[in-house]
Amino acid sequence: MRRSIVNDPENLVPEALEGLVLSNPLQLELHEQHRFVTRRERARNKVGLVSGGGSGHEPLHAGFVGAGMLDVAVAGAVFASPTALQVLEATKAADAGRGVVQIVKNYTGDVLNFRIAGEISGDDEIATEMVLVDDDLATDTGDEAGPGRRGTAATVIVEKLCGAAAEAGASLEEVADIGRRAASRARTMSLALSAGTHPGDDEPQFTLGDDEVELGVGIHGERAPERVPFTDADGLVELLVDPLRTELDLRRGEEVLAIVNGLGGTYPLELQLAYRALHHRLADSGISIVRRLVGSYVTSLDMHGISITLMPLGDEFRNLWDAPVRTPALTW
Repeated sequence: MRRSIVNDPENLVPEALEGLVLSNPLQLELHEQHRFVTRRERARNKVGLVSGGGSGHEPLHAGFVGAGMLDVAVAGAVFASPTALQVLEATKAADAGRGVVQIVKNYTGDVLNFRIAGEISGDDEIATEMVLVDDDLATDTGDEAGPGRRGTAATVIVEKLCGAAAEAGASLEEVADIGRRAASRARTMSLALSAGTHPGDDEPQFTLGDDEVELGVGIHGERAPERVPFTDADGLVELLVDPLRTELDLRRGEEVLAIVNGLGGTYPLELQLAYRALHHRLADSGISIVRRLVGSYVTSLDMHGISITLMPLGDEFRNLWDAPVRTPALTW
């Protein structure tokens, strides 16, 4: 039986949001009724940024509320979209008079509810633009009639770059364009050694044999397209990075931003080992990692696994990435 540190599972999300705000009292403010978090000191005369989605992926999204990133993050239940009403109220809270960019992971419920909220917010004369993050290479089926690629860890990149542009005074259209271009250039692959378990449940979302790896797993615990044999760290990273390098057509001399992300139950030694393997694998091909994050930023409850995100990094995006940021989960 999987045990969790939890009171009532039904109250897990609001109590956790309260804990986040209580532990960051100078940065964050909680709006209990609609379950969203804002900056304690509201920004003025800038494009607002709102993001959100199901809980269980912390520190995404509320951990990235603050100067240089989001203005508002709205939380649904575990792995469930926030309602259109929640998103509408969060969008209103993000508006500082210059419109609001909605950063949305590509999941049907999130897209639908953010779109509805964006349409309704027009009644309050709030201009909105949606940026859809769809970086998960494992779900790139080429079926234009389907839902498309899932949104995963590239969301952190999009929120950071859009946040920097908004702080610098960019217009609504300019911030949205930066987000869309970043999303189009970033790709992610993930694997899991074991699944996460919903708080209050006795069993994980799926089970694996000791010699099996779920290759291409989703951050909601979605099953992967295939299972592959377990191997060592270098071999596991190779399974992730080689498809990314091919998809992005990375060539000798290119520079990239890389995120080695833990999915919730992966400890730092493993992540550093994975980054080492990634660094050497790319260096052997003449590709340089010039900016990186190594840690757990987009999780899936307590899933034991990693994701790797790569994005070619030119001067424009490099400058936006390097711009100051101060949030509970990301600061420089």
